[in-house]
Amino acid sequence: MHYQDELHVAAAQLNAELGEVDTNLERHLEILQDAAARGVELLVFPELSLTGYGLGGDVMRVAMPVEDPRLARLARACGEMQAVVGFVEEASPGEYYNALAILQYGEIVAVHRKLNLPTYGGLEEGKWFSHGSDLTQAEVRPGWSATQLICADLWNPGLVHAALLSRPAVLCAPINSASGIVSDDFSNEQNWGLNVSFYAMTYGTPVIMANRYGPENGGHFWGGSRILGPRGETLTEAGDGETLITATLSRTAIAQARFELPTHRDADTPLVRELMKGYR
Repeated sequence: MHYQDELHVAAAQLNAELGEVDTNLERHLEILQDAAARGVELLVFPELSLTGYGLGGDVMRVAMPVEDPRLARLARACGEMQAVVGFVEEASPGEYYNALAILQYGEIVAVHRKLNLPTYGGLEEGKWFSHGSDLTQAEVRPGWSATQLICADLWNPGLVHAALLSRPAVLCAPINSASGIVSDDFSNEQNWGLNVSFYAMTYGTPVIMANRYGPENGGHFWGGSRILGPRGETLTEAGDGETLITATLSRTAIAQARFELPTHRDADTPLVRELMKGYR
């Protein structure tokens, strides 16, 4: 079987209205329509794109189960395009997750729950959310699959390594990164570029990083959304403001990068597992 060599992908850089799910929903529908007109096959929205980030005690108010009709409406709007949308998932009364809904063909294909909840600097996710416990992967097109990690998930190298062992073609990286939120000396703007470029190059896996842009609760989300190729090269990068950036990925280029630097082939999971014994 010959798989399609190219996949048209996009990252939506937008600024969610904090706690205003219905308002944000309408913006998502507009972006989905724009992306479909451009022939996008995989679209990534930022982390918590339907709710905004600094929710605090409003987590309970904006949370929704996967059966919520608003998610179903977004899924119907996707058509054949796969969209990765950030929301607060209510799994049971009082149990809430920072989650992604992977939508396609009018359905929720999968849900990814954030694994690494940062509670340091100006980040307080461990106070409001439960930890996810599973990795997620979904087929976009035959021969093209994507795995999803949310923001701080990518700052735990073990999680990234585990997520990429199954050899997805693309890594989706929805984030909510504000200037100075970790510390005055830690540059999110610089270090996020280093982070995603390293993983793309090391694993021969394109990365779609979608960040917010704009103010919230006195902070500023700096944008910088980007799409990287399998050698860590930047294919396209967003400037300031809300925007939709697109790029075309090549399956042949991914294969060539992985053949030349066979990180997946040489991962030696049994050895790594043995070396990790005794560590919590």
